[in-house]
Amino acid sequence: MKRSILILVVIVAACAGGILGSLFTIKFFGLPGASYTSIEGRQQSMLTGYSRDTAYRVPEGMNFLNAAKKVTSGVVHIRTSYGPGDFSVNPLELYLESPSRSSGSGVIISDDGYIVTNNHVVEDANNIEVVMNNNQRFYAKLIGTDPTTDLALLKIRADHLPFLRYGDSDKITPGEWVLAVGNPFDLNSTVTAGIVSAKARNIHILEDKNQLQVEAFIQTDAAVNPGNSGGALVNLKGELIGINSAIATSNGSYQGYSFAIPVSLVKKVMDDLLEFGMVQRGLLGIQIRDVDAGVAENYNLQVNQGVLVDHVNKESAAEQAGILKGDVIVGIEGHTINSVSELQEWVARNRPGIEINVTYIRDGNTSAVKARLRNFQGLETVEKKEIKHDLGGVQVEDVPYKELASLQLEGGVRIKEVASTKWKQTGIRKGFVIAFVDKVPVDNVEDLNRILDFKKGGILLEGYYPGGQKGTYGVEW
Repeated sequence: MKRSILILVVIVAACAGGILGSLFTIKFFGLPGASYTSIEGRQQSMLTGYSRDTAYRVPEGMNFLNAAKKVTSGVVHIRTSYGPGDFSVNPLELYLESPSRSSGSGVIISDDGYIVTNNHVVEDANNIEVVMNNNQRFYAKLIGTDPTTDLALLKIRADHLPFLRYGDSDKITPGEWVLAVGNPFDLNSTVTAGIVSAKARNIHILEDKNQLQVEAFIQTDAAVNPGNSGGALVNLKGELIGINSAIATSNGSYQGYSFAIPVSLVKKVMDDLLEFGMVQRGLLGIQIRDVDAGVAENYNLQVNQGVLVDHVNKESAAEQAGILKGDVIVGIEGHTINSVSELQEWVARNRPGIEINVTYIRDGNTSAVKARLRNFQGLETVEKKEIKHDLGGVQVEDVPYKELASLQLEGGVRIKEVASTKWKQTGIRKGFVIAFVDKVPVDNVEDLNRILDFKKGGILLEGYYPGGQKGTYGVEW
């Protein structure tokens, strides 16, 4: 009897379990053929009261949204091509051959088309193409370069462009959040975040035969990779504080350390290239090294930081100011100087002829003097490239605006005389108005000089004769 009761209990329990299981399955897994037709609608109904993404309540000082939105349209993709540049056989066919290519980034710094990038992005390029964030394309002219700071200035013919406002790189501090914007691996408008790791870093990557290179990089841990070069480093206000230039890596890709040229130096170099086509470097005329504990002990110095003067050049700004070998420079223009890279940056912000305050320690006593900077040639004057009207066998001149308008051109340069056999062999004739060189628009003779300064090998000239006849010529430059 008891055995029969036990079997009955087991059967009842099993049936009850089956019924409950079926109800559970129906409730939580549904029956075949759902009663709704929109997954999104189902999600919304199930997530009623779900808290919104925390990005909408980012603490002050960590909101990257506004800065990223503000700056991406002002950062461009730069594509460069190299070669073949030899028109000795068939100019037009060779010009149309597929050249080798490279790419990097750039930052729009004026509404009328001036762009800053790295010198190494455009160095030796035959053609430079700028691709905007909205995929507009322009051929750019190279206004000037400065290998000593790894900077270059480009110009495209465009108006009303979004540009990045200059910030103040002197005020940023280690630990501050920054964004890096560029085109790594040809991925347009990539934004990465990091903090400022250090300032005034010298990583010994720039070389100059006269030892005039300036390395005072902002170090960050924002991810920067090949293609980011020339891109923007910005603060959370969206202001430009640096131009990304290098990474410390053993495999060619990002490994945690990236370096940017501070905008305090960028501003000065860009203005020099804009006005003169070349950098105007003011120099003290000294050979220097960092002071550390070992140097301080060997030279019996009273400080462990600063810049030791090893040698003073004859008739230099430093000699005229009374600075001597063995002095330790600890300040420039009231700013504390702890290293060679800091001194180089603060001096490099100034042109020849500018007077700066130099604070130094000699025999334990601190003194300050005024030094009037000179250029590498020992002069206190600035230089400007001569405008040439004789371009190696052809005479050129500016074209009056009325004539340009009749040809529907915004700028151009007229061939005044064809003298050399090289030019005559191209078929080009007197009166031809050069409107484009390698697809880059030409404004005037000075502009043409600047364009040709960076050309070598073959160039392609496009333009019009007075009657409106179009001409295209390949020239070995």
